[in-house]
Amino acid sequence: MNRNGDIIQTGNMERRQFIRWMMTVSGGLGLGMTACRSQSKIPGSIVGASAAIGHLLRDKVFERPAIFEERKVVIVGGGISGLSAAMHLGKSGIADVLLLELEAHTGGNAASGSNEYSKFPYGAHYVPIPNNQLTEYLAFLEEAGVITGYENGLPVYNELYLCHDPEDRLYINGKWQEGIVPNHGLSATSKQQFTRFFEAMARMRREKGKDGKDAFAIPVDLSSADPVYTALDQLTFKEWLAQQGFNAPELLWYANYCTLDDFGTTIEQISAWAGIHYFAARKGLAANAHYDDVLTWEQGNGFLAEQLIKSNPAELRTNSLVIAVAAVNGKVEISYYDVLNKTVKGLRCDQCIIAAPQFINARMLGSTDPERVGKVQANMQYSPWIVANLKVKAGLEERNGVDLSWDNVIYEGNGLGYVDAGHQKISLSQPVKNLTYYKPLKGTSNAEARKAALAKPHKDWVDEILTDLQKVHPNLEQQLLQADIALWGHAMIQPLPGWIWGEARKSLQRSIGNTIHFAHTDIAGISIFEEAFYQGLNAAGQVKRFL
Repeated sequence: MNRNGDIIQTGNMERRQFIRWMMTVSGGLGLGMTACRSQSKIPGSIVGASAAIGHLLRDKVFERPAIFEERKVVIVGGGISGLSAAMHLGKSGIADVLLLELEAHTGGNAASGSNEYSKFPYGAHYVPIPNNQLTEYLAFLEEAGVITGYENGLPVYNELYLCHDPEDRLYINGKWQEGIVPNHGLSATSKQQFTRFFEAMARMRREKGKDGKDAFAIPVDLSSADPVYTALDQLTFKEWLAQQGFNAPELLWYANYCTLDDFGTTIEQISAWAGIHYFAARKGLAANAHYDDVLTWEQGNGFLAEQLIKSNPAELRTNSLVIAVAAVNGKVEISYYDVLNKTVKGLRCDQCIIAAPQFINARMLGSTDPERVGKVQANMQYSPWIVANLKVKAGLEERNGVDLSWDNVIYEGNGLGYVDAGHQKISLSQPVKNLTYYKPLKGTSNAEARKAALAKPHKDWVDEILTDLQKVHPNLEQQLLQADIALWGHAMIQPLPGWIWGEARKSLQRSIGNTIHFAHTDIAGISIFEEAFYQGLNAAGQVKRFL
């Protein structure tokens, strides 16, 4: 059973198991490794977005540059939206494109790391099978080798990138069960509610509004504007579930897990429209995969970020903090701080795409868009997260049930569980594994959660993770060689009631004049890869229109 409660045929999975077996017997087996238990504290570091540098935009006053470098197009922000915009501009023959990025690397929430054992994600770690009408996205995946061809008009996905068996497991009622939809030890009433819930989601997946559009689509802006569906944006998912008579604790936990996983937002907070969208928007068809299968890599979505960069002729200028963006006499003037050289520099361009979060844009734009600050403060909330890479040596104790999977989730755990970053490496025996742990942060407010996260020392993070995971791996502390913690203060937009279908989001999407355009998942409504990809594509289209 997959995450949407469907029974999956095993033919494709058997091929993936065969690939794992073939690569194992042909030399993929790792050597065993033993070590004495260390009594010292677990080493590691806290990494993440350059908050200290970014806060200069808020706290420091910079002088206006004396000289402005002339460029045709400047993109502010090197996340997936910015990289997508740059790639599409390049494909259109626009060569003079400069991309500015605050960090030392591009990729945004698709950040990744590596050590001597494997690559691993520091952010988003998979993409589901795409919907088939996303032709530009499918073309990109084909260029990246993710799609290897077509059979009977349906894409064939690279078996090395389709998540191998076993895909996921859930620790519940003292045992690891297959899949993360709770099943082990449930009452008949709870099982009946799950059946009814998945039937309701399947109906929503098929429904269309009076305007002929899918009720729930990707990108979000392709969804039906029929009031029958948009009214769901005015109540919370928890309220909608209660209205439908869904109250089984395991179902509520599962729904909450899903909305936390995709949106960093609980069912008590998220709009019912966004909660249903999670289950009802994915409809992809493939020759060798189910719509609910996922594509994943060691480095997570860092692989896709790398492919965007490979397809990208733009000049990338990292370690660049954009201070101000202003529309001046039909042009756009940009001031940015060169972090390495500690100097303020200027750019003047014909067209600008701002591919950064709106809370940053509001400060950069200043008097060019004076109302943006108020709209952002009144309407936008961002979820803070931690992502931890745990370098764990062989010999990790396991509870009864299904073996280690790609995604490993604990029922009512403190976090969202962990993924085995080396799962796609095929080798069944590895001396050391990189396990990537995910946790959206909670507090009296997102601001308080961010403040507490920045103040928390490394040791406390490690203790917190151990407390969560030692329920299923009692000897984790002894086997843990290193823990590196990535802090994401503003990981993703929270689709709270009124945000998706409200006027504020629409107004923040609009270009300023014909020269400044926006591309980011926060104004898309939800933070998923496809939205970022199409935000960049659409902004590139605006640039081409006005150049």
